[in-house]
Amino acid sequence: MQSLRILRTAALRAKPMSSTIRAPVRRGYAEAVASDKIKLSLTLPHQAIYKATDVVQVNIPAESGVMGVLANHVPSIEQLKAGIVDIIEEGGANKQFFVSGGFAVVQPGSRLSINAVEAYTLDEFSLDAVKAQLVEANKIASGSGSEQDIAEAKIEVEVLETLQSALKA
Repeated sequence: MQSLRILRTAALRAKPMSSTIRAPVRRGYAEAVASDKIKLSLTLPHQAIYKATDVVQVNIPAESGVMGVLANHVPSIEQLKAGIVDIIEEGGANKQFFVSGGFAVVQPGSRLSINAVEAYTLDEFSLDAVKAQLVEANKIASGSGSEQDIAEAKIEVEVLETLQSALKA
């Protein structure tokens, strides 16, 4: 409550805005421009694993659904769920990373920053190992363990099912 009073007092004492107020810039949906590329960085807490300036499109697993980002995309912040980040480079080459979650920040100037806790290329996984882990996680999720163990196992099942479907594709 004290902080609210301080903020209110600070707002009342703030300097009046200057007389030259700019009109807000209106943005519509993204427009694909053939010559524009995306400046992409895919970063983990301990390292940057992908940086490029010649990316044509990036498909991200947003919480609201898979989202395609092109050059000149409307600025936004998206929470990521477990899934595939599909990077389409100039010339048609694709790179795919499996992320366990994170955030994607689309910035003006066709810049995209993807921040994830974990990200791996698909060839770093074994489908058989994922299937085995999924069986174990399902046992724990449907078992009679502690609430925390069951909740963690359910999250693990969701991530492993997503990874399994990505590896089968």
